[in-house]
Amino acid sequence: MEKKRCDWAAGLDLAVTYHDQEWGVPCYDDARQFEFLVLESAQAGLSWNLILKKRQGYRAAFAQFNPEKVAAFGSGDVERLMADCGIIRNRLKIESTITNARAFLELANKHGSFAKWLWDFVDGRPIQNQLADFSKLAANTVLSDTISKQMKKLGFKFMGSTVVYSHLQATGLVNDHLIDCFRYPVIKAMGEEGSPFSGS
Repeated sequence: MEKKRCDWAAGLDLAVTYHDQEWGVPCYDDARQFEFLVLESAQAGLSWNLILKKRQGYRAAFAQFNPEKVAAFGSGDVERLMADCGIIRNRLKIESTITNARAFLELANKHGSFAKWLWDFVDGRPIQNQLADFSKLAANTVLSDTISKQMKKLGFKFMGSTVVYSHLQATGLVNDHLIDCFRYPVIKAMGEEGSPFSGS
């Protein structure tokens, strides 16, 4: 019998693998957090499947998602990336990724890590939603509104509330797997273990 998955993961092998192995897994690592920030901001206005197809292109183009290296990119790198067919060749998004790397590092230096800063918004424990219907899946929430506003104040670009909420889902601060999805109880159990930042 085939496993029951969230509706959005049907059809594309990359999406199935991403859903089954990554989506919603609590992420406490800054390197992974930065990778998802790059990909989520690139996805704004586009399909996630397209970004998954270009993920390895982004990895190569943006220094294996190393924020220190990306933060050091200059105008020459922007022009190089504009010619790179392995990524979305949108100048504003490319420039924002460099800007975001610098903001990411500044925030991480101030708070100990970006992940800690982000997880503090949920007191170190994921929000466990109980969705039975994909149509009820939120595009944004009060929480993502709040985080988006804070990130914009700190200099982040392409980090509107919808992009931020997608990031929260991807990195496990919110469990939005449908309750009949085989991953729901797995992700819920991970969240109940608490994070390294719980109660900090």
